[in-house]
Amino acid sequence: MKLLIVEDKKSICQTIAKHFKDEGYTVDACYDGSDALAYIEGTEYDAVILDIMLPGVDGITVLKTMRSKKIKTPVLLLTAKNSIEDKVKGLDSGADDYLTKPFSLEELSARIRVMIRRGGVERIDHILTAGPLSLDTEKKTAFRDGRAITLTAKEYSILEYLLHNKGIVLSRDKIMHHIWNYDYEGSSNIIDVYIRTLRKKVDADCEKKLIQTVRGIGYVIKDEEE
Repeated sequence: MKLLIVEDKKSICQTIAKHFKDEGYTVDACYDGSDALAYIEGTEYDAVILDIMLPGVDGITVLKTMRSKKIKTPVLLLTAKNSIEDKVKGLDSGADDYLTKPFSLEELSARIRVMIRRGGVERIDHILTAGPLSLDTEKKTAFRDGRAITLTAKEYSILEYLLHNKGIVLSRDKIMHHIWNYDYEGSSNIIDVYIRTLRKKVDADCEKKLIQTVRGIGYVIKDEEE
């Protein structure tokens, strides 16, 4: 399952992200509405956890924009406001659920599970593939043409992120922010280093190259080289 968390308070955002990653979800996170729209329009999610009070584009506007574009991804709104009027406004704008701060992570998890089931989008997707490459997100193992690939934790995370977004070009910054959750202060060139080591393990001595560079933009994984 793949989630997007949109929360402007960095500590809260990272706490929620870590909680869901520990539960086995793939998680993207951002801190403002503009970035949220970019993520939502470029990636398919099983659910979005969306704070209402965001800098720039607020959560209600993000939600209305999603629904106007026929994006039906289930959305749970987070807010410090607890009036009936605020809840009605959020639900009328297209939200699937609503949770008032402060909240327990256990309740948030339960609501997300129910929301995804209710939306009919729950699926078994722990095996990710691209041509002869397969990755088991439960066992944390990777194979190409039946050959086991030994990966470091960061290499695994980057490969999993590429496979979840197969066919979508991901910028270096987007990959870095996903893997480090905005904690990393160095250059995004570190992604180039990891991509090189991944290629040696995934594409070395193979005629078909799966991990491809889109010059000036970033990287993409495809079923086969075009």
